[in-house]
Amino acid sequence: MMKPKNFIIDVDGVFTTGQFLYTEEGKFAKIFGPHDNDGIKLLGKLMNIQTISADKRGFGITKKRIADDMHLKLELVSEEDRLNWLKKNFNLDESVFMGDSMHDARLFELVGYSIAPASAFYLAREKADFVTSHKAGEGAVAEACLHIIDKFFKSV
Repeated sequence: MMKPKNFIIDVDGVFTTGQFLYTEEGKFAKIFGPHDNDGIKLLGKLMNIQTISADKRGFGITKKRIADDMHLKLELVSEEDRLNWLKKNFNLDESVFMGDSMHDARLFELVGYSIAPASAFYLAREKADFVTSHKAGEGAVAEACLHIIDKFFKSV
């Protein structure tokens, strides 16, 4: 793969630990790591970064951290529609995709390069081109950003 143009990241289970905190009233929190934004700032100078989430009920929480605080593009995309959405919006051969679930694992062979966090579902880890040593919500995205820079943009 030549220098990729897009880095598409599934939020839940990648930027977050994947845990949802509930009360009787419903979901109220997600756990995001503190280091991922540093990696995003470095990589964002080199390629387009897009985030996606299928978490309809927790989308407001995701929007606050990802779109409002980190200033990243964010879309609500269900697992069922993910492939069609990706094909419609990106050249998959020019894209790096980072995900953690069995649904994401099915997409890994269709993109130019795939990444899974250390804590991803086993199918995602098995099918990914690269698996981070850091867990989701604990610096996996920052590590992925540094890996992409090292692998594809060394001369920059």
